[in-house]
Amino acid sequence: MTMKEYLEKKDVNISARRYGIDAMSAMAQGLFASLLIGTIIETLGSQLNIQFLIDAGTFAKSVAGPAMAVSIGYALSAPQLVLFSLIAVGAAANSLGGAGGPLSVYVIAIIACECGKLVSKETRVDILVTPAVTILVGTALSVLFAPYIGKAASSLGSVIMWATELQPFFMGIIVSALVGIALTLPISSAAICAALSLTGLAGGAAVAGCCAQMVGFAVMSFKENGIGGLVSQGLGTSMLQMSNIIRNPRTWIPPIVASMITGPLATCVFRLTNNGPAVASGMGTCGLVGQIGVYTGWVNDVASGAKASITAMDWVGLVLICFILPAVISWIVCELERRAGWIKENDLKL
Repeated sequence: MTMKEYLEKKDVNISARRYGIDAMSAMAQGLFASLLIGTIIETLGSQLNIQFLIDAGTFAKSVAGPAMAVSIGYALSAPQLVLFSLIAVGAAANSLGGAGGPLSVYVIAIIACECGKLVSKETRVDILVTPAVTILVGTALSVLFAPYIGKAASSLGSVIMWATELQPFFMGIIVSALVGIALTLPISSAAICAALSLTGLAGGAAVAGCCAQMVGFAVMSFKENGIGGLVSQGLGTSMLQMSNIIRNPRTWIPPIVASMITGPLATCVFRLTNNGPAVASGMGTCGLVGQIGVYTGWVNDVASGAKASITAMDWVGLVLICFILPAVISWIVCELERRAGWIKENDLKL
């Protein structure tokens, strides 16, 4: 049996579609079903002072790595023992990957899964060999490479911190665009913002960029995905569009343009700040965590005397920057691209 025949037998199909589209789409769903929904529930619990919701959200967030790894394994048609073994791989990769945890899980889980599939059901002690190979390969790769993947992801954070030292106009453009891009990529924008304590005007620009991505993709893909897509992207994550971006990078232009417009408006016109939890700066409209963070900051500032009161202008700025402008700008740019033939029918279908 040739190597090609053996790979076909084991359903190891090395292709850009399977790894770049199928696996990444599944990983986004795993991330949403753990870290993102957990953050939403935890935030809701904090606002309502319900300890059960806080605990439930914390538990969901703690299994983000395993959830993503198992989702990837499912997309790659992993046998049961391989699939279950990826739980440990995901935990190791996410833990050691830091801010680049999701990216680490994505790369390492694919390799560990395929290695596990190669040995699956090839020995009489399959129940020992298959999970051992999957876990050992995944853990070894996590120890060797996950920290470096995490540092690469954190380097984006360093660029963001540098941008905060510029004038508010340029800082608004750069921070909004970069954090928004990070939110859609398989890296954790929330973790980056938390690690950098990204608050104040920089936090406001980050919120603007994340909202531009989520609301932008939700609105511009409405004709393909309907209400379900509107909610899953607008209140969930724009990472769901990552596979479509790989197929057609031009689909990413509208929300990036929106972020580069709303960012400086947030910093220079509305003086939108996030003085709440830094993690909220990287959440956008995911469960409205970004907006709750901004509001929490307002309340804290009023209580401390740093802010006289919450004004009508504050609310107008929040609604325009987080919802209306991203929707309008992204839709207009998307329609221009559709007419130019850059975005075709079903290019944005989830």
